[in-house]
This record gives sequence, structure tokens and C-alpha cells, in this order.
Amino acid sequence: MASIRNQPPFQTHIWNAGKWMSAASLFPPTLVMFPSLLLTLLSSALTINAATLDYVFNLANTQLAPDGYSRASVAVNGVFPGPLITANKGDTLNVLVNNGLTDSSMRKSTSIHWHGLFQHRNAQNDGPSFVTQCPISPEHSYTYSMYLNQTGTYWYHSHLSSQYIDGLRGPIVINPEDPHLSLYDVDDESTVIFLADWFHTASSDLLAAYTLSTNTASVEQLPQSGTINGVGRTSTDTQPDRPVFTVTSGQRYRFRLINGSAISRFNFQIEGHTLTVIEADGENHVPITVDRLVLQPGQRYSVVVTADQAVGNYWIRAPMAARVAGTAPTNWATDSDNVNAILRYVGADEVEPTSTPPALSGTALDEANLVPLTDPAAPGTAVAGGADKVFNLTFAAFTDSTEHGWTVNGVKYVPPTLPTLLQILSGATSSSDFATSENTLIIEHGDVVEVNIFGVPNHPWHLHGHTFSVVKGATGSVNYVNPPRRDVTPSSGSYITIRFTADNPGPWLMHCHIDLHFDAGLAVVFAEAPEQVAAGADSVDPDDSWNELCSIYDSLPDSDK
Repeated sequence: MASIRNQPPFQTHIWNAGKWMSAASLFPPTLVMFPSLLLTLLSSALTINAATLDYVFNLANTQLAPDGYSRASVAVNGVFPGPLITANKGDTLNVLVNNGLTDSSMRKSTSIHWHGLFQHRNAQNDGPSFVTQCPISPEHSYTYSMYLNQTGTYWYHSHLSSQYIDGLRGPIVINPEDPHLSLYDVDDESTVIFLADWFHTASSDLLAAYTLSTNTASVEQLPQSGTINGVGRTSTDTQPDRPVFTVTSGQRYRFRLINGSAISRFNFQIEGHTLTVIEADGENHVPITVDRLVLQPGQRYSVVVTADQAVGNYWIRAPMAARVAGTAPTNWATDSDNVNAILRYVGADEVEPTSTPPALSGTALDEANLVPLTDPAAPGTAVAGGADKVFNLTFAAFTDSTEHGWTVNGVKYVPPTLPTLLQILSGATSSSDFATSENTLIIEHGDVVEVNIFGVPNHPWHLHGHTFSVVKGATGSVNYVNPPRRDVTPSSGSYITIRFTADNPGPWLMHCHIDLHFDAGLAVVFAEAPEQVAAGADSVDPDDSWNELCSIYDSLPDSDK
């Protein structure tokens, strides 16, 4: 597997021909004195040295026991989380997905979303089933091909129903262009921290209990454990060894934190060490130092940690919290707090820290204080409603005689049988061309779009195909000058406001990243510039293998879908 390269400061080194080379060896000394010019040359060098990276994902049902309890799962190449994907900006990434799923207690078909990747002119490979594709049927394959024009921390996960609960999720890191390179010494696969919750019940059973019950006091279940890089603990099962992250005194480490959970948020802290936040959801931000931070489902942060304490073992803490709308598992009160790993200095004994894991303390990150490093202003006019299109979205739970679910503006999202993208390519251009239950909103190319989201707190909304400016966040303050920019909303107060520019034609899903909530209707689709999707310079042109997905899937018996 390719590794994330340890990167010298970009002012002095450039990745060239498969290795880091000094700028002085590639460019005249006069150019080395001007970092901004070198950054331009770096971008050119990346293009020249762009590679095509081929990954193979073999999907299979296998027994996994990340927290000591063995259950049938969905695994990529036999592991949870799935393999780390690493690439450079300018590379083309090809991921061949071979669907070998056979367990009838879970979904056998699949699709994969590449969370945070914009997919310009490539909406067909974004991944959400029935929005940009039909699922990949069992005993069939599909190759996702993506040109990478971003850098940062991302992840992938199944996007068919609630399947990623069963294990299909993993990290993505795209390098090396980074204005923060001078702030850290080490950034490799050993510094990726993938946080995820884990259920002992299959997603199909969880979803049935959630959506088919009319008893709102007991339908929303909680995970049995939280995991760090695929390892967790419960108070009732075998106790796996805790993950260990090894550091050398004096070195500075870029830890990439990913919340790949289905419901839980994590409160992250490293005992005795501060966290300097430099990235949120793939977007570089002005460095800000805190003691701890919260990651909502789908969110990512990069933090710089300096190994400046006495040689020893220190607790890495990531206790879980979640919306408790139902009866918690009997072990939840104990095990939601038992999400720990070890920061171990070279030279320390190979033992767990002797102290009790400390309570969370110190300064927590206020997401409203994040400031984008470049072009920080929100698009549009600096007043409420100062955008070309304004959408007010009010979401709420509902329960009727047959089901429990969620609506946006009174409508439960129900995926169509014919993917939204295919409808657009077949001529759909207005809201009336889509069923009401598809919650499809039309925006035009170049529009500044403002979305006001009203609802109860702790519903993380993710927008595909874009990042957005969080104009109004959890604290209630409004900021048009330099608001945080990301692709998953922060914890919301009474409502939040986001803005983005419609510069990426395609159908882009926006949904709650609590997975059961999405599957129960908590979503809308922005059909962005549908006429440009169908024809012109920004058009989307799927290949024959994409076109065949629907006919193959439609011919399946229900038991294989």
C-alpha cells in the first residue's frame, strides 16, 4: 500500500519522480527565495508527475470482532476499517470494486461514496445509490475512476441504505500540497486516526426496528462500542489490545482525525498535549490551538501534536456521545466512555498508562473560531438572504400508524428507482420533473446558494460535491467575513446557515449523516445546473459500465438487492 510521505517544508522541497527533492536541485537559487512562485511551480510539477493509482476492493461478508464480540460484517479486503487510500493532488484514482457479498441478513448490493471529493464532471462516481448510480449487484464489479484536484483528509463508505454500519468504511488522504507543511515533521499512515462506532446488530435489523416501529421511545438504538482504528472495548466481551501511536521526543506530528461513525460524535483529547487544528473537512484553516475537540459523524480534522512531554505513555481519549432517543444498551453508560488508545514515546515501557483515563478538560474547540486560510469570505452579500437562491429547510421526526421517520419541509425523502443523474441526462430540468418524495431542489450554474436549516441540535448535515461556509453555526453568531468552511455542519443550535457557490454541475445529495436518519428520509438533493450536466463543457458522460448498473440491479430478486 502507498504510504503518506513525510514531507519537508514546501518552501525547500518538491515531490518529484517518486521522491522528495530539494527545490535548489530543480530550480535556480533566485526562485527558491520566493515561496509563492515555488508554490506555482510545485503545482506544475504535481501535474507533470501525476500518477494513475489502481486499488482493488474485494467486498465480502466475514466475521469481525473489533471490540471482542464477533459478528457477521461487510469488509473491504477482509479488514475494518477498510484499507487506507493515499494519493497526490493531480493523480487519477481507480478503485475496482468486486462485490462478493452473499449474506442475506444484510444488503448484498452496494455502492461507495468518496466523502468530501468534489467529483467535477464525474458525478456518476460520487456513489450515493439512486442519486448518482444504481447499486453494484452481487457477483458484479464496477470501477470508480476519479481525478483528484484536492488535498486533505477524506474517507469512503457504503452509500446504499445503512450498509456502512456493517463495516464498509475507511480513510483517504490526498497530499502533498500543504501551506502548513512547516508546522509538522511526520504525516504518514501511522498518524491517521479513524474513529467509528460499532453495532452488534446488522444494519438491516437496526433499520427495521427504527423505521417500522411506531414506538418512538425504543426505536433508536445506540452502538455497543466506539473504535479507534478498528479496535474498541466493551465491558462484557474480550478485551483487545488498545491501539498504540508511537512518537519520538521533539517531533511534531500531523494526526488526521476522521469520524467514520453512523450515529456517534467523539470528544477527542490527548492527555498532556495540545492540539493545533490546521484542517477541517479537507479545508486548510488558520492554526488554532485547543485541548480537545468534538467530531460529528462525517467530520475530519488535522491537528498538530508536539511530542514535548516526558517519555512515557499517555491516554488518547475519544469518549462517544449520541442522541439518545431510545433505550440505551445495558453497557452504554460504561462503554461509551471506554474509547481509548495510547500515545507512546520511543523509550517508554510497552504498557498502558498507569493513570486512570482522565476526564475531559481544558479549552474545547469552538468551531465558530475556525478561519479559512484562503479566500475566507462567504460568497454572496453580507446580509441574511444575500444570495441568488435561498432555501429554508425545516426538518422534523414523524410517527404514523405504520412507520417512524424524518421529513424536510414535511416531505420524507424516498430514493427514486431511476437515479437522479439518469433522469437529468434524460431531460429532467425542473422540480416538477421529479417526484415530490425525491425532495429535489433546482439551482443554476453560478448561483450563490444559502441554506437555512431549522431543527433540533446534533444532526450533522453533509453536502456532496461542495464545501460550504458556515455563516451561522451552533453559537448563533453570524459571520460573512471569515466563517468556517467544511462539508459537514457543526452541532446546530436552533438553526444554522450555510452558503456555497454552484460551480459543480450535478445532482448533489445533502443529508443527515446519522445513517439511520438519512435512510428514514432526512435528505434533499440539489440538482445543480441540470442543463449543463446534460451537455456542454461541464457535462457528465458516464461510460457503458455505469449504464449497465441499473439493468443488472433491476433484474435481481429482492433478496439480492
